Formats: sequence, structure tokens, C-alpha cells
Amino acid sequence: MQQLRGVSLDMLKTTLLNAVQAGAAQLQHFFNGEFKISNKEGMNNLVTEADHAAEKAIIGVIQESYPDHFILSEETGEIVTDSAYKWIIDPIDGTVNFANGIPICCVSIGLEKDGKMIMGAIQAPLLRESYFTERGQGAFLNDKKITVSTKTELISSCLVTGFPYTYLDAPNGPLNVFEKLIREGIPVRRLGSAAIDLCWVAAGRFDGFYEHKLNAWDSSAGFLLIEEAGGKVTDFEGAVYSPYQPHICATNGLIHEELLAVVNGGPVKTKS
Repeated sequence: MQQLRGVSLDMLKTTLLNAVQAGAAQLQHFFNGEFKISNKEGMNNLVTEADHAAEKAIIGVIQESYPDHFILSEETGEIVTDSAYKWIIDPIDGTVNFANGIPICCVSIGLEKDGKMIMGAIQAPLLRESYFTERGQGAFLNDKKITVSTKTELISSCLVTGFPYTYLDAPNGPLNVFEKLIREGIPVRRLGSAAIDLCWVAAGRFDGFYEHKLNAWDSSAGFLLIEEAGGKVTDFEGAVYSPYQPHICATNGLIHEELLAVVNGGPVKTKS
């Protein structure tokens, strides 16, 4: 049994998988049923009864095993302790999809140790997909190892993005970047769940993902999944990625510099 300064990695993994499963069970229970919906601050920033139920189930599993661990969750916020371990939880990523009966939604949990992500799990039960990653141990979909794609040129890539509800028209903002890409014929999808976007880059379905405004719970598990699948994740400056800043560029690594250049205002490099 592996140990991490006296804490069993196997036990952490078991707790993580049990927690993400507990959240996924609530997602399934409420999906296409009747539940209360309310708005948080901002346009179409929904929270549902299912989000709260999933979050409660997840936190319950974690605290049963590790009552002293720090928790950061989208709806509850921070449960602050002096532990070196932090669980970063998105009880339902893709809430607007979920509330409208669109099955592209998931539960995402990242586990951080001393400020470094060490494990992540994302479960999309309506798609029958369960992702897990551990630093240094690879990335897995339904217990099978996954790797990023092998596309080498941005112009022939398939991308995915998301749009914040604010600053859409900012110079070189989300709409500007999107327009540049699609005017060159590059397919850019928008699924409505950043966690699933990241999973599908890790699985080689998309070649790259970029977004201008994410929160830590959106990307904590997914960015590690991509790195462990052989990809690359940075901020828009090309620096080491932190989920505590808003910008993300995540790719198979082979198109990374090209996508970064476009995100930062450059033209799309076309084939000669």
C-alpha cells in the first residue's frame, strides 16, 4: 500500500472514487425529474436542488474518512482547516445542461496536497464515462488507459471552448478568438461542461481546449487528467497552470504553441 507522508494513497483513491460515485448517484436520481432551480449572481448562473444534494453526498463521504481535510466546493465554498490536503469539488459541472435535460454534465473532484494536484476523478454517469487520474500513474477512462491525440497542426484540429457570460466583446476576448478559428474552417465545439471538455481532450476526442474564465472546481481534476494523458496545460501566458487563475489552454501538446498564439491575438497559421 502506497503512503504519502503517513496517509495511504490507496485510501485516498478509495475515498475519492466513493465520493464521485455518491455525487453521480444524485445526478442520476434527479436528471429529467422535478427539482428546484434558482439563480446565483449573473445571467443563467443556475444552481439546482440536485447540485446541493450531490455536494452534500460528496462532502459526507470525504468527511467520514478525513474530517480534518480542507474542502473547496462550488456551492458551499471553503471549509477551512490547516490540513495539507484540499478536496476541490464541482457537484454538477454543466448545470445548465442538466437543468434542460441535456446529458452532457458530470461530477468533478480534484485532490490537492500542499498546493499540488495529486488525484482527480470525473464521472459522467449519463454518458457512462468514469475518469480517474493519479499524478505519475496515467489517466483512465472506465479503467482503460487513455492518451491525447496526435494532430500536429492547429488548422486540422478539432477544438472545444466555453464562453463566459461577461466580457464577450472584450478586445481579443472569447468571441474574437472563436471568430478567427471558425473563419479558417477549424471546428470549435461548445459543450457546456468544462470538465467534460478536459476529459475529451485527455481521451483524444478533441485536440485542444481554451477558455477565458474558469473556477478551480471546473478544472482541478481535468487538467491533471490531460497532463497524465500526455498533453499540456498552461495559462494564456504559457506558464505552469494553476486552477486558481481564470485562463486555460489545454492541448495534446503538439498544437499548444499555435493555439496559444491565436488566443493571445495572433493569426491562425494556415497551410501553404
